[in-house]
Amino acid sequence: MGLYILTFVWLVLMVPLSAMAAPYAALVMDARSGKVLHARNADTRLHPASLTKMMTLYIAFEAVQNGEISMDTLVKVSPHAASEPPSKLGLRAGQKIKLRYLVRAAAVKSANDAATAIGEAISGSEAAFARRMNRTAKSMGMTRTTFRNAHGLTESGHLSTARDMSFLGRHMIYDYPQYYNLFSRKTADAGVRTVAHTNRRLLSSYRGADGIKTGYTRAAGYNLVASAERGRERIIATVFGGRSTASRNAKVAELLDLGFKRAPTRVALRKPRKPAYRGGGREPGVQVAKAAPRAAPGAKGKTLRVASAAVTRSLRPQARPVPEAQPDVAPLVAELQTEIDSVVKDVQLAVAAEAATAKPETTGPPPSRSKKPVLRPETVAIAAAAKLDVPTPARKAEVVTRLSTSGGRHWGINVGRYPNRFAAEKVLLKTALAETSTLDGTLRKVVKGKRGFDANFMGMTRDSAELACRRLQARQMSCFMVGPG
Repeated sequence: MGLYILTFVWLVLMVPLSAMAAPYAALVMDARSGKVLHARNADTRLHPASLTKMMTLYIAFEAVQNGEISMDTLVKVSPHAASEPPSKLGLRAGQKIKLRYLVRAAAVKSANDAATAIGEAISGSEAAFARRMNRTAKSMGMTRTTFRNAHGLTESGHLSTARDMSFLGRHMIYDYPQYYNLFSRKTADAGVRTVAHTNRRLLSSYRGADGIKTGYTRAAGYNLVASAERGRERIIATVFGGRSTASRNAKVAELLDLGFKRAPTRVALRKPRKPAYRGGGREPGVQVAKAAPRAAPGAKGKTLRVASAAVTRSLRPQARPVPEAQPDVAPLVAELQTEIDSVVKDVQLAVAAEAATAKPETTGPPPSRSKKPVLRPETVAIAAAAKLDVPTPARKAEVVTRLSTSGGRHWGINVGRYPNRFAAEKVLLKTALAETSTLDGTLRKVVKGKRGFDANFMGMTRDSAELACRRLQARQMSCFMVGPG
């Protein structure tokens, strides 16, 4: 009997009852449309734990994009950041490390010291960074979330919901897709060492899983915001209050399965509205500086230090939207002129060579004007007639009939699609110089479309368009016919 009592007491002391008693909440969302497919206690304010780092990383990506900081910026680790409890990267006070390594450590290992260092590097202090986190959360519509720190360790008032964290995960996917691959890396180089992903088990076992963030504290339990993509479908599943890593992963897999089952295959993608950028830097853009000591009125030998606000940074104003900038065409024009000169020179050399090898003309009286000219060979006459698109007695009847039904000179060819008008015109000119025999007399035309600028030769017959395309394709050049209309 005594043994049973001792076993019970040991279980009470050693098992984290607070984690087991953490409230459960869940939400499943179709990431493409934002439609909620399943929810349970989704609006209950709970401890988010390290799910918080999604917002820390989101603001880091925002700051990089807007030029506040770069991924190669050397961040000096403060004593406060270095003293954060595990999970941590093991940074030392005074150490300098690139922002990119801090981002990897926070995203993959969920390192608390790295998250704090990120916040201090961007806003000057963790408290100022937390205020920015809250402003950003409000702009996203996370109405029931309040952040107090950059890492998610339990703190009074630091709360969120399954719905809000799902919103944040969706923004992470669509607002900064260039960085989203961080969350699917099973290992990453964090500068001082290689770190392993806290969610590598689910990433390895669930088909299509590619993120996003785990979290655990005794007050929160085992939390996870997960995303998976299969074909055209993407599902986000969020769980708060799991009882263990294994049970949490099993529940998330079950919720993702439910999402893929309920979500339609074809849904119009409606990306979330990106929160407005309100400028960054060290909030509120000033720091307290001590003025020179000054004697107080009526005091001898005593000084009074007065704090004054000194501007430490002048943010560059955001540029107004302007029409698409025209490329600097001067270098391209010079390059094109050089190519034209080269082609002309080659033609001149060829003509000179042909003239040098030609037989000298015989001298004698000029031919009589009344002499009947000699007919050209039939094949030459037919080729000339085809080029001019007019019937001649020398052409065969079936050839004339075929031309008359080809749509006349309403055909053309397309030689490619290019990012700007100048590039398309350049290709048209080079092609015309290279294929003068079939493109002589055609109209060079650039047509602007939704995906670029099409380079076309128009005013051709169907036969001449086919011939031109065959000749260009033989030169390994892109070409397809453009019909009437």
